[in-house]
Amino acid sequence: MSTKNKILDAADVLFADKGFNGTSLREITSQANVNLAAVNYHFGSKKELIKAVMSRYMDELSPQLESALALICQAERKPSLQEVFYAFIEPLLKLNEFKENGTSTFLQLLGRGYTDSQGFLRWFLTTQYPDVFTNFTKAVKKAYPELSTEEMFWRLHFTMGTIVFTMSSSEALIDIAQNDFNNQLDIAGVIERVIPYVAAGVAAPITNYN
Repeated sequence: MSTKNKILDAADVLFADKGFNGTSLREITSQANVNLAAVNYHFGSKKELIKAVMSRYMDELSPQLESALALICQAERKPSLQEVFYAFIEPLLKLNEFKENGTSTFLQLLGRGYTDSQGFLRWFLTTQYPDVFTNFTKAVKKAYPELSTEEMFWRLHFTMGTIVFTMSSSEALIDIAQNDFNNQLDIAGVIERVIPYVAAGVAAPITNYN
C-alpha cells in the first residue's frame, strides 16, 4: 500500500471516531506508521487531508447519487419524500464495497463536518459536488413545493443530526435488535428503518413560528 493511502486509511478511521478537531496529525502518522513530513508532502495541511478523505468517498458516491436523484427530478409525477430519501440507500450501501464499513464511516465523517464546525468542508463539498446538492434540493422541492428555503434548511439539518447519531451508534443498535428483539440486522436494515422516520419529519405540516 502506498504511503498516501496509509495516511488516508488511518485518517478516516480516526476522524470518524474522534472527530476532525479531536484528531492530531501525530495520531494519524502514528497509526499509519509514517512520519509527519509524509503528510505535509502528500497533503500540505490537515485541512487538505480532511478534503482528501471526504473526496475518496464522494468520488464513489456522487455519480450514482446524482443519477438516482436526477431520475426523480425528471419524472413527470410528484414523488414522495420517502422516494427521495430511498434514492440514497443503494449508493450509500455501495460504499461498503469500496471500503470495509464504508457506509457508516462516511456518514460519521459527514456528521463531523457539522458537529466540529468545519465550515470549509461544507463549502468544499457543495462546490466540488454541486449536482448532488442541487438534485437533492430539487427533488425535495418537487415532493414538497410548499416548503420554503429556510424551512428546508432546518428540516434537513435535523435530518442530518438524526442520521449521524444513528450511524454513530449503529453497532449498539444492531446488538439491541439481536438481544432484545431477536432480529438480525445489518447496516442496510438500520438505514431502511431510519429513512421513513426522517422522511416523515421533513414532510411534517408547515408551522407558523411567528
